[in-house]
Amino acid sequence: MRTLMGLLAMLAVVGCVESVPTNGTGRILMMGDSMFAVYGGSRQSVSDRLELRINEPVVDRSVVGAQFLYALPISGSLGLRIGSQYVSRKWDWVVVNGGGNDLWLACGCRRCDGQLNRMVSETGDQGTIVDVVNKARADGAKVLFVGYLRTPGVPSAIDHCAAHGNALEARLKRMAQRDAGVTYLSIADLVPNGDRSFHDADLIHPSPKGSDAIAARIANAIR
Repeated sequence: MRTLMGLLAMLAVVGCVESVPTNGTGRILMMGDSMFAVYGGSRQSVSDRLELRINEPVVDRSVVGAQFLYALPISGSLGLRIGSQYVSRKWDWVVVNGGGNDLWLACGCRRCDGQLNRMVSETGDQGTIVDVVNKARADGAKVLFVGYLRTPGVPSAIDHCAAHGNALEARLKRMAQRDAGVTYLSIADLVPNGDRSFHDADLIHPSPKGSDAIAARIANAIR
């Protein structure tokens, strides 16, 4: 069963990860999970909207369902492990999100302290996320780590994840404070109270409107 799941996951991501141009074009890399990847097939993803806002290409290697602690080797190497989405190059900016699937899918947002510690320590100086960020920084890139949308005033299937999600984002802020080349971008205040229009029907993923609003925040941060 584990092998079958790995094969299905591999088939799901093959062809989904954008290749890096070999001609040196593209100074911005995006990597992460479905918050970035959703609507990529219809040109309404966060990266699509960001390209329009800054009028330049963005290499988007994010994958739906991706995790920082993803264990399966083959599908992980194809993009379901967020660290494998990174390609070493002289990027100006690497825009990253993720961690939510590690909490929601791996431990159900309950008793997740181990997952949190493996991703990023309380002090923000150790963990898988820190390793990914450090790799980009070693190549000279500035890193923008983007937090998650909230659903204020509207119940959703991941409300029980709020405490661990907030703890993760607090650690990511500490990580960013340790390096002037790393910025943490919170979008927790992006959605007005009771407004469903920024989310898809599942109230987890951004709608096209939400993707554009996230892109606007990112564009302002990297300008």
